[in-house]
Amino acid sequence: MEVTFLVHDDQTVTIRGERFRKYLTAETLRIRTKELGEQISKDYEGKKPILIGVLNGAFIFLADLMRYIDIDCEVDFMKLSSYGAQKISSGEVRELKHIDADIRDRHVIIVEDIVDTGLSMEFMLANLAVEKPASIKVATLLHKYEATKVDVPLDYVGFRIKNLFVVGYGLDYGQVGRNLADIYILDAQHATATGIK
Repeated sequence: MEVTFLVHDDQTVTIRGERFRKYLTAETLRIRTKELGEQISKDYEGKKPILIGVLNGAFIFLADLMRYIDIDCEVDFMKLSSYGAQKISSGEVRELKHIDADIRDRHVIIVEDIVDTGLSMEFMLANLAVEKPASIKVATLLHKYEATKVDVPLDYVGFRIKNLFVVGYGLDYGQVGRNLADIYILDAQHATATGIK
């Protein structure tokens, strides 16, 4: 019988023996995602952008974001590896799956769940630029501004947060917790998480 790693109540969740506390509610995420979708619709009217989701973490945010975009758009996916089962990025970025679409002369929006060091985003921007799209912009649900090592352009940002370990709404801890509707942070970090920008 497989061990259950995910146990939660209304405000907390325990994953792999570590306790997390609710940080961003599903309703807060919905409202902000709707605002981003409306802004993208306005900015790309008549352009039919292609949204490139970064697997695995961004799939829920991407699905919700697309539902709030009311212009023609397409979707594709790429997959990178920089975390594994760890709580911090290894700093080594590898591409596991490339996009299938031809993006030459297309308007591309990379959709990420979280940008922290900026190394993965720098890698993606450089790789996609080689394919000569008309434009590339970035939409990220979360930006860990304190963890930034490489400044990359972030055009649509849901929330700027401190250097916190987050789980839920597509974000995982060793592949567990992606299915949580809210976003949680480590209980030990909760006292120092003084807000969201």
